[in-house]
Amino acid sequence: MVARFGVALLLAAGATSCLRYEFDQEFWLRVDGTGTVYVTGRPALWTAFKGLPDTGDAARLEAAARRLFEGSGLVVRRARVTARAGRRYLFIAADFDDVNRLGRSPAFPDLRLRLDRAGQRLRLDGEWAPRARRPELADTETDGWAAVRFHMPSKVFAHRNAADGVERGNIVSWRTPVAAALAGGRLEIGASLGSRSILWSSVGVFAAAILAALLGLAAAFFLAARRGRALSAEPAPPTAAPRAVAPGKRPGPFAG
Repeated sequence: MVARFGVALLLAAGATSCLRYEFDQEFWLRVDGTGTVYVTGRPALWTAFKGLPDTGDAARLEAAARRLFEGSGLVVRRARVTARAGRRYLFIAADFDDVNRLGRSPAFPDLRLRLDRAGQRLRLDGEWAPRARRPELADTETDGWAAVRFHMPSKVFAHRNAADGVERGNIVSWRTPVAAALAGGRLEIGASLGSRSILWSSVGVFAAAILAALLGLAAAFFLAARRGRALSAEPAPPTAAPRAVAPGKRPGPFAG
């Protein structure tokens, strides 16, 4: 029974790792709502989900993606058309200053996101609701998966419907087959996370460890110096006065 369970886990892990993502929206979020987004997808899916026209020319496609994201208030870091397994993919990386303003923007017309403070935690809510495929996109290939992925800045306490739960401590993702997304399927997004950045928490722990070590060294040096001063201040033990010897007589070995 245990052996079968182990084999099942291995098969499940293998199946997850073999998924091919044809449209991936990946957000690296900070606790203040700023962050970076990476979007990778086939040009036809960019057209279907974001209305970006596919001219067939890589330079024009990259320029159109830049205009789309910059017109939505993002700072584009890179836009590039790549190829994988004989297919073209458009990749773009851009910085945003408020995750709450991304949803319904020209760059993310099908996305709704909201990051709010809930007591001592942060709460992320939203959904990805792509429009149903238009007739002119009927020949779009529908294989593979589409995903929305978040790299959270702090510990994730809970999530709603994340495909693989919490991955590597702070990653949550939602996915759906491309065919379902093109048919107008929705992905509900939700997570509860800490309000303190993992990075700064780690820096604080590291700084506290260094401070504790320095204080320990300082205490050791102080005690050593104090002991040295105490020893130097102690009076020297008295020495015995030399015994008088009669003139002309040398003391023998047993002189008493």
